[in-house]
Amino acid sequence: MPLAREGVVMRCPGVYPPDPTLGITDPQMLPPAKLVSRSRNYEHRPCPLCGKSCPRDRIFTRTLHDLGDPVAGRPHDIRLTYSQHHCTRCRRFFTADMSDLAAPRARYTHRVVALAVRLVVEDGLPYQAASWHLWRDHRVFVPFATIQNSVEARGEKGGPSHRGRLPRLGPRRLLRVRRR
Repeated sequence: MPLAREGVVMRCPGVYPPDPTLGITDPQMLPPAKLVSRSRNYEHRPCPLCGKSCPRDRIFTRTLHDLGDPVAGRPHDIRLTYSQHHCTRCRRFFTADMSDLAAPRARYTHRVVALAVRLVVEDGLPYQAASWHLWRDHRVFVPFATIQNSVEARGEKGGPSHRGRLPRLGPRRLLRVRRR
């Protein structure tokens, strides 16, 4: 039962009202994301190899998906502005450090990836159920194939491999010997 206090509808713990996004199969039909701006734009940064102070060469923008707001029903996107620098001594380009937010070339923050992996590994949810759980409770849309790739990259799902044991193919199939 929702409680009304000063015109604000509050949800009681343990009560799941029907989700207005239930049945939507196209991600384009989901509610628009709330944009949060973050900056890693610096004029000078030290080179990671030689330590020389290097000037900014270019500015880039990157969008990261983060855990959303379930009360407002909208996902959060982080619009990250970062700088690329050029070291004249090493002749190397490098970007400002963003490892506190996300992995290189990732679309999701560390918080989203850690939660998705925890849902699959610790809670034992299948990939599709974990994807729906992330949308329903945290308002972040993560395709289940992306969750599968994250889990496999961490190497946490599946039993231990037996390196000393041969596969159960048998010698004929293992060596691809044909019978006549």
